[in-house]
Amino acid sequence: MKKVYPLVFLTLFSFLFFSCGKKSQENVQRSQSGDVATSPNTDADIQMYNLRVKQQQAGSQSAYDTLSVVEYVLKSYPKGSYLVNFDKTFTYNIPKPAVIYLKNQNGTYVFVVVAKSKPGERLIESKNVVGYDQSFVNLDSTHLGTAFFYLVLLKAENGSFTNIWESPIPAHGGFNYMDMQKWAYNGTPYVRVDFHYARGIGHIDYNYFLVNGLINPPHLLMTYEWIDAKRTIANVNDDKYPDYYEYLYYNLPNRIYAADSIPFVWDVKDSLYVNTRNHRQTQPY
Repeated sequence: MKKVYPLVFLTLFSFLFFSCGKKSQENVQRSQSGDVATSPNTDADIQMYNLRVKQQQAGSQSAYDTLSVVEYVLKSYPKGSYLVNFDKTFTYNIPKPAVIYLKNQNGTYVFVVVAKSKPGERLIESKNVVGYDQSFVNLDSTHLGTAFFYLVLLKAENGSFTNIWESPIPAHGGFNYMDMQKWAYNGTPYVRVDFHYARGIGHIDYNYFLVNGLINPPHLLMTYEWIDAKRTIANVNDDKYPDYYEYLYYNLPNRIYAADSIPFVWDVKDSLYVNTRNHRQTQPY
């Protein structure tokens, strides 16, 4: 029996040694991760290093390709700002950067979606602001850093890019995709920026209408659809600004259905959407 005690002691010592070592390693990794999340300079160095690796792997590249857009955002915007990617369509596919190229007689333009970190908070990460589950971040975004989204129009010229305008997107998480659309009423082009809305099992679209041409700031109209709410683009008063219908839903124990639709029109003077049935009810976009 005496020979058993040293063996038991040795086993316990080894277990405690490796457990402490593992915890110590985890603490170091966690500390390093925390340092990056709260150090804009360190994060900027990492982002630029990753970009250089991608550029080397891509080989020859044009002056205005997507990697050049990524580099422009990293160099021109405050640290903690990133060009975001579309949400993954499938589990294993590679997400595409949120970039749309547009060419006309005046040159090449690029629509991009940029996410900026709120100064003084933890830096955001793309995985925390893109995707269905990440739309819950609107409930409490400060723990993972607060993201401010912007739709930006760049012009490609002289081997680089120039900011034409920058329009805020009133959302903090759950980015899905963006695309170009045309208003059926008069053909006005607009950029649709789609966000998941997990709480309602639906989505929200921020529609940026180019009512005053490409190089002037766009007009924002928000539309959405989920279980018991819906808003759609409409033409109510035959002007150049899009209007919308707000649907009134009844949420009953056995069914949910839309009972009415209320038209809202854009008031140019006050820059507000106004309920045509109750002028005291307004919405900013």
